[in-house]
Amino acid sequence: MKKEQVVNCQFSVWYPIFKNHTIKSLILPLPPNVIDYLLDDGTLVVSGSENIHQSPTNNSDSGDDDVLWSDDESTATVTAPEFPEFNAKVLEAINALDGHVFPKLNWSSPRDANWIALNSSLQCCSLSEVFLLFKSSDFITRDLTQPFIHCNDDSPDPAIQYELVLRKWSELIPGGEFRCFVKENKLIAISQRDYTQYYSHISSQEDIICQAILKFFREHIQYKFLDEDFVLDVYQDSQGRVWLIDLNPFGKVTDSLLFTWEELTSGNSLTANQADNAQQERPEFRYTTSEVTVQPSPCLSYRIPRDFVDLSTGEDPYKLIDFLKLKKGQQEDEETEEEV
Repeated sequence: MKKEQVVNCQFSVWYPIFKNHTIKSLILPLPPNVIDYLLDDGTLVVSGSENIHQSPTNNSDSGDDDVLWSDDESTATVTAPEFPEFNAKVLEAINALDGHVFPKLNWSSPRDANWIALNSSLQCCSLSEVFLLFKSSDFITRDLTQPFIHCNDDSPDPAIQYELVLRKWSELIPGGEFRCFVKENKLIAISQRDYTQYYSHISSQEDIICQAILKFFREHIQYKFLDEDFVLDVYQDSQGRVWLIDLNPFGKVTDSLLFTWEELTSGNSLTANQADNAQQERPEFRYTTSEVTVQPSPCLSYRIPRDFVDLSTGEDPYKLIDFLKLKKGQQEDEETEEEV
């Protein structure tokens, strides 16, 4: 995988090409101070509390949620940074997209942070909700710090203009999402996107789904993208229409789901049925075939806060000291209550 391929898979690069076949979205450049805020591990509170809707996560009028108590013994307070101009632009964009959006950066969405969101949903209606997801996401941090980590060329890293992508919120049924692998402008493989669950309609409509995706690819995607090797995520709605959801680099930075990258890149037959697939001009299609093979979501591993991991492994002694101070303070409070 080359760095140029990663650059070409940025949302702002492919969206103008395929905007008629995907979800309506708006793109806002991220100011440098916002990037610094997202990367600042010390700032635990979220900024951008102003909201176009009264949200359950931002219903405090006291302003106490904007205060972060420091760890020093003087208990000084630090307020969350505010970005009034950027906040106004974000609220305007959210309002233009009917008040509810799905946020992402140049490449990734904060799928690994849905555990911290209200109702485990990535739906946002304010900048503070976007920040909460972004600051809790390893995927977002990787976008900001290591976008070319899996590239094998030695050229200098291209300069990246980071952007906040706001996509109009759409209720997508996981059973309708599929990941498609394209090599040399040929659709070679399709995988069920949510492979951890069994969806009976996929097995009963396998040929219909595969042909619909192949038709969509040939009519709207093939030879139109900047690279000949890439991965696209698509969605088939209840009427059978196929939509483009995302484009990803053809390489290990992208989850290969029910395939392996060795299969996809080696040039060998994906399965014993590859010859039959070639005659039928259809890609190899894999999906979960029964409830026996259902697996836990891979994003579950991200639900343990990093602080707990550091405490359990002893990697951050300062967090251990802070934890002991907190426990000591709690014990002193309990003793005082007992005396009273």
